[in-house]
Amino acid sequence: MLELLTYDVFTEKAFLGNPLAIVPHAEGLSTEQMQTLARELNLSETIFVLPPEDASHTAKVRIFFPNDEIPFAGHPTIGCAIHLSGLLDARADATVELTLEENAGPVPVTVRRTNGRVFAELAAPVLPVREREIADTDLAASALGLGPGDIGNATAPLPEVWQAGPSYLLVPVASIDALERARPSGAGWDRLTERAETISAWLFTSDGKDGFRARMFSPAGGTPEDPATGSAVVTFAGLLAGHGHCTGDETQFRVTQGVEMGRRSEIFARLILKDGTLGSVRIGGCAVPISAGRIRVP
Repeated sequence: MLELLTYDVFTEKAFLGNPLAIVPHAEGLSTEQMQTLARELNLSETIFVLPPEDASHTAKVRIFFPNDEIPFAGHPTIGCAIHLSGLLDARADATVELTLEENAGPVPVTVRRTNGRVFAELAAPVLPVREREIADTDLAASALGLGPGDIGNATAPLPEVWQAGPSYLLVPVASIDALERARPSGAGWDRLTERAETISAWLFTSDGKDGFRARMFSPAGGTPEDPATGSAVVTFAGLLAGHGHCTGDETQFRVTQGVEMGRRSEIFARLILKDGTLGSVRIGGCAVPISAGRIRVP
């Protein structure tokens, strides 16, 4: 039997945020066995912890959707780092630096305990790259059950595909009302994702305050809707920088996701510019332990 833990990530309250399964001692498991466990658990992502290949690193990890392995993801990295740091059980304020070896590359993570609050921040292993623009707003709207006037906002006029490990179609929508009404829709959705050459769409709009509201759909990836998508926020940082929305050397923002699912999540991001171009993207959040048990080896 294998040890199995679950955490809720990008939240400070249990039963909100994005659920994560962690298998802390996955050495000896094959890729097929890991995929079988991820499919059985059926959470958006399951992370498997292995001994590091570089002794100076904390651990090697592999991350799986229910039906595929992915090179990098935000909420598994944050949740796993908080677990490995041991700071949830600490009594004093402290900082722990970790490096997780992911398929996309080494991911440095800083975990801090301050006044009882444990917060982790990762440095994205790959900077976001713009792949293409989707100029057909009628197609984007129909694929999401919206009207053409619902596509586009002050951040970006058109949907764009960005990649930073995983790739996402980033869809600007005009209002929170439009965001709440969005639903992937049949053949139109299939045509849109074929045009975009990605299976995942991340919709965003202003929250009317100092951040953004978002939703993420990836039915073909085994995740009809995701409560929090850290890797999508990394790609969104590229869009913000590309459209000139970053000022000074550092820009900070917050993304609230999962509201429509009843699993409100908060992702915090920092964009660091070097000589006017994007030099680093960091995302962070909290995590809450939910369960501990054992699971059969496939």
